Amino acid sequence: MKYVLGFDIGGTKSAVLLASPDKEHVVFLERKSIPTHGTWKEVLGCLADMGKAFLETHRISREKCCLGISCGGPLDSGRGVILSPPNLPGWDQVPVVSYLAQRLGMDARLKNDADACALAEWRYGAGKSCRHMIFLTFGTGLGAGLILNGRLYEGACGMAGEAGHVRLAEDGPVGYAKAGSFEGFCSGGGIARLARSMAEDALMAGRAVSYMKDGGLEGITARDVAEAADMGYADARNVLAVSGRYFGRGLAMLVDILNPERIVAGGIYARAGRFLKEEMEKELRREALPANVNACCILPSGLGEQIGDYGAVMAAMEIWEE
Repeated sequence: MKYVLGFDIGGTKSAVLLASPDKEHVVFLERKSIPTHGTWKEVLGCLADMGKAFLETHRISREKCCLGISCGGPLDSGRGVILSPPNLPGWDQVPVVSYLAQRLGMDARLKNDADACALAEWRYGAGKSCRHMIFLTFGTGLGAGLILNGRLYEGACGMAGEAGHVRLAEDGPVGYAKAGSFEGFCSGGGIARLARSMAEDALMAGRAVSYMKDGGLEGITARDVAEAADMGYADARNVLAVSGRYFGRGLAMLVDILNPERIVAGGIYARAGRFLKEEMEKELRREALPANVNACCILPSGLGEQIGDYGAVMAAMEIWEE
């Protein structure tokens, strides 16, 4: 039996997990997560110590295990280096593969999280049996993993799929260091910034804000907005409707350029897509070619909250399959 120690590195939290995968299933044996606080060495060192403890607890030798690392871009997967992702301030030129491989004594691979999760959805989730699929992270940030003609497409320098950097409006919430970007409107941080702006307008007009808690404007999060929307508050649903409208605009671009069979979205779309869907579909049909829209299904992640864990496993799978 072969095993994977998977590292899922995110802007808000990071996790390490132990799994036993095959071509049809993944059995998860253990998992722990920590906030992504402190220096990269502090975060990776803590995760590595947890991973080492997993191996000792389950009596698994290093010869039977390899490492998979999933992280948001930009990064250089060939060199195994993280290159200053916008959601990981201070993680500049981080030699993550060599650091973890030396610390744990086993082979390691690094993949962009959107690419890794695209492979996971394609093999195990909502993308099964299709040849042309896009996966969108829609979490702390927004990235795209591209499965084209039955294989992962990474581009000339491994940076294909950075859809979050595309500008959808002249102004708007900042995401990926750009105002009005796809990530600005369609990510956790972007929705929080959009909600703060709309809340400020409401307060100036003398209206109450359902999703503002004790932390005031600056304390508003995407989770607060989703919870208020779930309770039926119209102002919260309006925030998500705006996000949904721009999500549809971004999808129209992807649908017309790449003509996929399926677009699978994780994160916030998987959890709160019902509040985005109506405006998303209106904008998608308004902006994209009808034939391309009709050929494509927009689906939530089939792997749900475990998509990041599956992505970390997929980052290592090519070691076993070489």
